[in-house]
Amino acid sequence: MRAGILTPVLALVVWSFVMWGWLYATRLPALRRARIDPRRIKRKSDIDALPTSVQQVADNYNHLHEQPTVFYALAFYSYLVGVVDPLAVGLAWAYVGLRVLHSLVQATVNFVPLRFLVFALSTFVLMAIAARNLLALAGQQ
Repeated sequence: MRAGILTPVLALVVWSFVMWGWLYATRLPALRRARIDPRRIKRKSDIDALPTSVQQVADNYNHLHEQPTVFYALAFYSYLVGVVDPLAVGLAWAYVGLRVLHSLVQATVNFVPLRFLVFALSTFVLMAIAARNLLALAGQQ
């Protein structure tokens, strides 16, 4: 059971690679269509001419390297200190599912109120994981 908390970590890493593939599958053709030479790109603003749909995928890939780092830290902490039970694993999977949903919303319709709702829910899941670890730590004192 204890190692089960690490499987959602692997799943989110793999999802990040899926988004990386989606990023390049959309960005490279868009660069060609916009006649932007990748060798001349120095700043993010150099690719502002790309369609919003292409930028949304890239933005999401970047987002997968922001808040999920907290998830990774919490999952490894939970594993190392032994705060792993079916609820912990379920919360970890819930976080991954919400991040995948966040990616799909942002990379497609990008309806910000929905995207924010999914982001907020995923944040609450992280808070629950952190709180459970704090309670376990307080119980050991």
